[in-house]
Amino acid sequence: MRWGKCLLVLVCLAAAQGAWAAPRILRVLTHSSFSASKELIEGFEKANDVQVRFTAGGDAGETLNKAILSKGNPLADVLFGVDNTFLSRALAADIFEPWDSPMLADIPAELQMDPSHRMLPVDFGYVCLNYDKAYFERKGLPVPRTLEELALPAYRGLLVVENPATSSPGLAFLLATISRFGEKGVRTWESYWSDLRKNDVLVANGWNEAYYDEFSAGGRGRRPIVVSYATSPAAEVYFAAEPRPAEPPTGNILAEGGSFRQIEFAGVFKGAKERDLARRFVDFMLSREFQEDIPLQMFVYPTNRKASLPGLFTAFAPVPPAPASLDAALIDAHRDEWIARWTKLVLR
Repeated sequence: MRWGKCLLVLVCLAAAQGAWAAPRILRVLTHSSFSASKELIEGFEKANDVQVRFTAGGDAGETLNKAILSKGNPLADVLFGVDNTFLSRALAADIFEPWDSPMLADIPAELQMDPSHRMLPVDFGYVCLNYDKAYFERKGLPVPRTLEELALPAYRGLLVVENPATSSPGLAFLLATISRFGEKGVRTWESYWSDLRKNDVLVANGWNEAYYDEFSAGGRGRRPIVVSYATSPAAEVYFAAEPRPAEPPTGNILAEGGSFRQIEFAGVFKGAKERDLARRFVDFMLSREFQEDIPLQMFVYPTNRKASLPGLFTAFAPVPPAPASLDAALIDAHRDEWIARWTKLVLR
């Protein structure tokens, strides 16, 4: 009988030791486009005796909405993927706690859009116009260099854009035109879009449809100008079949005010179950090691000034010299109104 009791005690002790040895779980909510090297995440897990569980919440807006709806009982410990078009909404919801990460010393001040450090900048990219090099060479047509030129008869039926109501790059391009042309004057953003509509602009629901179905260099489409990203030419080379081409088949139209910078942020949820690990993971995302992994994983630029860029970026993904700029609070206040006005004007 005593042996039985001893065995039971030993079993209980073993079970308890197993429970104590089990790694903690860190929950990270991201948008659906998040990507990081498996080895990098495994390194963080090993160094911190933790298992990281990622949950994809949809696009940036959808992910943030899910986070807001779970206020008080957060779906995760960390959120990644809120961009500057939703920054004010994220801060107003009051679902993140401040974290003065020591890594912020290596992040340029212009990217730190939240002085309270509830949202910390992890990466940034530029939505801009891409063009099919072969088409313009074949036609002997000059590549447009300004947004205004896209409304000229010579470029009729050549442009495909994404719907800002259903697409992040579509919204970014709309915001670029609002910044460029404004609400008043001889040519407003609405009159500009009216001119594009008259010039047979094509509207796709999302980036995949625009780039792979309608863009002549991206797939089987016929339109040689598309709203995409400044890093798309570099991606064309990176994902090309071997042997990779020396030059991408596409180029960027870096028109003044024709590109829009998207900054993506991470934050620690109020009420996070693993608060210390959440802070460590945010620090990890801002570290040089993680930052140098970002470009060829998500084809955006790292925010850490010490991070080196891959050769593909330095060769084929130049930073636009004069991007559009709109205050995050202004975007949040008028986003839905602007989209509704655009929809009535362009899709009526």
